[in-house]
Amino acid sequence: MRFPGQRKSTHYFPVDKRDPLLCQSAETACLEPTHVVGIDQTLVDIESVVSDSLLERYDLSKGHSLVISDTRAERLYEELRSRDLIAQQFAGGTVGNTLHNYSTLADDNSILLGVMSREIRIGSYAYRYVCNTSSRVNLEHLQPVDGPVGRCFALITSDGERTFAINEGQMNQLASDSIPRSVFDGASALVLTAYLMRCAEADPLPAATLRAIGYAREAEVPVVLTLGTKFVIEEDLDFWQKFIADHVDVVAMNEEEAAALTGETDPLLACQRALDWCDLALCTAGPLGLFMAGYSDEETKRETRHPLLPGAIPEFNRFEFSRPMRKSRCQRPLQVFSFIAPYMGGPERIRNTNGAGDGALAALLHDMAANRYHRANVPTSAKHVHEYLTYSSFAQLCKYANRVAYEVLAQQAPRLSRGLPGHEDSLEEVYWAR
Repeated sequence: MRFPGQRKSTHYFPVDKRDPLLCQSAETACLEPTHVVGIDQTLVDIESVVSDSLLERYDLSKGHSLVISDTRAERLYEELRSRDLIAQQFAGGTVGNTLHNYSTLADDNSILLGVMSREIRIGSYAYRYVCNTSSRVNLEHLQPVDGPVGRCFALITSDGERTFAINEGQMNQLASDSIPRSVFDGASALVLTAYLMRCAEADPLPAATLRAIGYAREAEVPVVLTLGTKFVIEEDLDFWQKFIADHVDVVAMNEEEAAALTGETDPLLACQRALDWCDLALCTAGPLGLFMAGYSDEETKRETRHPLLPGAIPEFNRFEFSRPMRKSRCQRPLQVFSFIAPYMGGPERIRNTNGAGDGALAALLHDMAANRYHRANVPTSAKHVHEYLTYSSFAQLCKYANRVAYEVLAQQAPRLSRGLPGHEDSLEEVYWAR
């Protein structure tokens, strides 16, 4: 006889305890943690409201970006500080933003490699960098340098015009010897930005980046590259296509960077073209939405239950319920695509799009880390019969990345100040839930 109503199928005694079988297995196993490693040009954004006369005094062209020397940058900073003209100082850098957001979302550790001023004065830009970075981001491996980290002055005049004065300081002086091999053991990903390879010939940063890539390859850690800006890609297109093909597994970009890399203005076609060089591509396309493309195996493909979408590739999202894999791990590789429109249509007001792509990438990294964590601690799970890059499907990844990008836009700051509703779970909680 069936009784009316819904009932729980599991009962634990006492009722406040978890499933005793899971608890017993957890007691006998030592949970293996994970983390994400990133290399960045440590940079601080300094925002100030100034007069036209100050711009003239420092020979700055109004409304433009100009690289300035250490001496001029120090004079400018001291004047802004002494006259109390600094509105705010906050940590910048695309990889730094991404690691901060990852640690905020996952409540998990990440490791930042780069440089930091040996002497940090309270209230200074270097101090603000440390203060504005999540405590879950490990800064202990930063290389100490005698001098300033990078500084980007955003000088705002009374008419609202922004003038940028950029000083690289010592941010490109990361040496290869400061890349520890041990940080790649147990890592879920190595995160890089295209800026790391476009330094002066004498700077050691590119060589340090290549050493980190070598360590990541030895440890079978996926390499993730965010393109940064279309201008860097356009400078040497052949170099970047070869670099991605030789070293990179996952590429994150916006629609302009995707067009510069592939020559395709349609984000969907650009993602498809990017698969010639990498295994997974994430493309944020502004008000249009977010695209993702990658590989899965014919044996593991799963058809979507969402409506099939038109586009340059007809019904391109047919298999978006599949999970991403490296092409080399597929017996019969199948290209898979997914798309999602902006969450809730996007925020009502968007003052600054800075950091939306970094937020989306942080969500992808969280899912990659959850996959590695679960595989290491529950290796017999059906989730790991095949070697996947992520824990979730293409469709779920788009949904999560889209939600995080929305939050970054809504709070008008590139670094999340809190976790997202519905995504407070740490990796340990993901283990128990799945």
